[in-house]
Amino acid sequence: MVICHCFGYTAADIERDVVANTKSTIFDKIISEKKSGGCQCAALNPTGR
Repeated sequence: MVICHCFGYTAADIERDVVANTKSTIFDKIISEKKSGGCQCAALNPTGR
């Protein structure tokens, strides 16, 4: 299941990230991209979020 349509992260990606890093670093990456304007959720997410 895709969790982040902008960057293509899936639930499995997040699970692997937690196992590898003891927490998910993906969330931090997404927040950083949103701040720098690299997020296109409204355009890429089928629900518009």
